[in-house]
Amino acid sequence: MAVGQRLQHVVESQQFSRELLEEIFARAGEMRSDPHRASGRLQGRVMTALFYEPSTRTRLSFESAMLRLGGRTMGTDNAREFSSAAKGETLEDSIRIVSGYSDVIVLRHSEEGAARRAAAVSDVPVINAGDGKGQHPTQALLDMYTIKDELGHIDGVKVAMVGDLGNGRTVRSLAYLLSKYKDVEVVFVAPSQVAMRQDIKDHLDEHGVRWSEEADLERVLPGVDVVYQTRIQKERFTDEADYQAVKGIYRIDPAAMARFNPNGILMHPLPRVDEIDPAVDSDPRSAYFRQARNGVPIRMAVLDMVLS
Repeated sequence: MAVGQRLQHVVESQQFSRELLEEIFARAGEMRSDPHRASGRLQGRVMTALFYEPSTRTRLSFESAMLRLGGRTMGTDNAREFSSAAKGETLEDSIRIVSGYSDVIVLRHSEEGAARRAAAVSDVPVINAGDGKGQHPTQALLDMYTIKDELGHIDGVKVAMVGDLGNGRTVRSLAYLLSKYKDVEVVFVAPSQVAMRQDIKDHLDEHGVRWSEEADLERVLPGVDVVYQTRIQKERFTDEADYQAVKGIYRIDPAAMARFNPNGILMHPLPRVDEIDPAVDSDPRSAYFRQARNGVPIRMAVLDMVLS
């Protein structure tokens, strides 16, 4: 779905080559260092944010990115209830209509595979802003950018993915992107009920990425460069008892940070619930708020490449 160094749709992390990733990171770096220089690049262009699930960071950072590039935005925070979907309109028909009103569609949907379905019928680029338990590729882009910015490199990093890995679209997308780099190692730390799905493990095997599973977070902390903490996603559970059984199982607090690699970074796609103690916010290794801010330049770069 990439044409040269221009993107057509952004649907899944597998579509990115390492070369394209480096181009996005370089462009994002330029836009972060001098955002006003990019002002006006997308003047006259319109972005529709079509969100069927709640969002704060993704929705606002995309809007900020588009506005900083000189474009305009429109959309809905709750398309499930406040669009024709409430009347029974299919996603495909909604996309066909909205693509006639705008130059790019940023889509968040509750169903895995929804972004691919949308891209198949859209006359304009579609950017996947999260599709159920599937993927969240622009989150993974900003995560990778953060790792490179904070540590200075991605090759050779050891990453612990912690929490709800079975339902986590962010960790799935991140795993795909990590497989583009050399000598990367991934440790999956999760209860068995929400362990990483087999398709990701198979993908890492195919690309020669070492991975392991570990139930004890404390054992992992001293030896990894990145802890990518995620919340247990209550909204993905159909049984309240299943959720309660794993809620709060892994928590990063000052005691955990004392065991953590002194040169590592703690990341989280946010929102957090109780899995990171606010007491560690001031630790210089806590990168999650810097990580969230990186969403604007990354999404500026993506929108620029899609529409320029």
